Amino acid sequence: MDLKVLFITGCVLGAALSGCTRDTEYTEEEIQQLISGNTDILIEETVAKPWQGEQFISNIQGGTWYDVISADPKSFNLLIAEQDSATAGVIAGLHEYLVDYNYATKEWIPKCAFYDIITDEETQTVSVYYTLRDNLYWSFYGSETKIPVTSDDVVFWYNEIEGDPAFHSSAYNSQFVILDDGTAAHIDIEKIDNKTFAFHFPRMDSNPLLSTNRTFGPSFIYKKAKEEGGIQAVLDIFNVATDVHSIPSMGRWFIKEYTPGLRIVFSRNPNYWEHDSDGTALPYPDEMICSIIPDPNTQYLLFRQGSLESAGFRPEELDDAVRNSSSEKHSYTVYRADGSLLVPFWSFNQNPVNKDKPYYRWFTIKEFRQAMSCLLDRDRIISQTYRGLASPKYDFFATANPYYNPDIQLQYRYNISQALSLLKQAGFEQDADGILRDAKGIPVEFDLAIQADAGTLSDMATIVADSCAKVGIKINIRQVDFQKLVQQLTATYDWQSVFIGLGANYWPTQGSNVWPSGGNLHLWNPLQKTPATEWEARIDYLYNEGSATVDKQMAQKIWDEYQTILLEQCPVIYLVSSQSFIGVRNRWDKSNIYYDNVGGLQTQYTGLQQY
Repeated sequence: MDLKVLFITGCVLGAALSGCTRDTEYTEEEIQQLISGNTDILIEETVAKPWQGEQFISNIQGGTWYDVISADPKSFNLLIAEQDSATAGVIAGLHEYLVDYNYATKEWIPKCAFYDIITDEETQTVSVYYTLRDNLYWSFYGSETKIPVTSDDVVFWYNEIEGDPAFHSSAYNSQFVILDDGTAAHIDIEKIDNKTFAFHFPRMDSNPLLSTNRTFGPSFIYKKAKEEGGIQAVLDIFNVATDVHSIPSMGRWFIKEYTPGLRIVFSRNPNYWEHDSDGTALPYPDEMICSIIPDPNTQYLLFRQGSLESAGFRPEELDDAVRNSSSEKHSYTVYRADGSLLVPFWSFNQNPVNKDKPYYRWFTIKEFRQAMSCLLDRDRIISQTYRGLASPKYDFFATANPYYNPDIQLQYRYNISQALSLLKQAGFEQDADGILRDAKGIPVEFDLAIQADAGTLSDMATIVADSCAKVGIKINIRQVDFQKLVQQLTATYDWQSVFIGLGANYWPTQGSNVWPSGGNLHLWNPLQKTPATEWEARIDYLYNEGSATVDKQMAQKIWDEYQTILLEQCPVIYLVSSQSFIGVRNRWDKSNIYYDNVGGLQTQYTGLQQY
């Protein structure tokens, strides 16, 4: 490519071009060389410390961990947290999963419950029996009240919250499996006693702990609200006007204080069950104070000033962050991880509620979606947006996925000639002015929605719009408030195309509400009563079969076909997988700090340095 890019004052590449005082034009090849040289130096000054199953070292209690969140929570309600990331982040420390997965040793470990898996070869069914720890309590900040966590909490949450379709819980679909005869059957929960309960599967399941692992709320609060006020009363529980001292916790933290638009203060829960090897109660810090700061530039400045304990760095901040990490007053260590599991993708609205719109006709044509993939210049995105600190995402599963197959790759990569050929197959032609028109003569123009204030997504969208313009397609970039974007994707369906990420697919069966056609987050066409296309019907079948297949060799064949279809049909088109970097203040003991692309930054066992 003979693309030329103008760098004003030449200093955008940081230290590699420091001292430049004139405007300079570089070819793309020269840009790559400059970026490569600079990033090599940066990487040498960062620390790679993935967690490999090491035992955590005992530490001392004390200190305050200062952190930041980007938005106020919409609620403190666990159900609301399913659709609001700010709420989910705030209340995560008040709850606990039944079990956890050690991705280093590839073993499930108990968290708030112990487990036993019992299979019945004769009936080809499986059950998971959980027994809650004895020292689990719902307790309140500033109160001596302790209410035992019981099986009733889990059973009620499973049956009456997640299992009630009126709540539109993202976990609802995961309660059902498809049997060999094509009928849907429910995974039932049974209360054995106050501490023991069981999930009974009507067929075999390849990963029953993943299928049943969950968090849950206190039934003594949610049950009363549902019985007295119905659905709305449940949704209104723990709204943002609630006295936070009335919110129970069975996790590491209490919410001590909430000042809207300013901060949230967490206090260590002395009733939390987990202790280190020396018997010291976790977590180690006494408090965690989270400032509410939407602007990422302000967040970065606060970290540099020593006001925050950790911060993730955007590509444009990395050079400055690394060069200043050894500041005597506010020193920190920069950790790196390759290949983030959270990869944004491009998707197109194929919901028939928009069937009268021209873009609906375009987006439902496979060749059109494939052509869009051929107009996605990942190399340019990596060069200009990520400063070379990323790699193109051409596969479907993450490399950490047990059924990842490196031989299954996207065939529709950046190639303008191939894009034009595919568009021609689909009935599109460029007119004399170079404008692309469909078979009815309508010019191809559509919106690309991105989250407002997401600078990296904005840069990527601009590059995509520029590439599409080369074949006569006009893309209108729309920056949308995140909550409004969520509403468009899950309720109103009045969007056209979008850049978004839906989390990691470490396990192939994660995303039961995304990949099967009946899911409420089957983004491009959710809640289908029957599959709208033959390929979606096949995906439904493969997802179900893969979930039920215990034999790994047989399962690999199923998941290979599954990945191949999704990469061929392009309902979502993955963009790039970035390297990620994060700084942690050196006043904290680094012994228990790990950072990798699966577990992220692990600081849950971090205490202050002992001088």
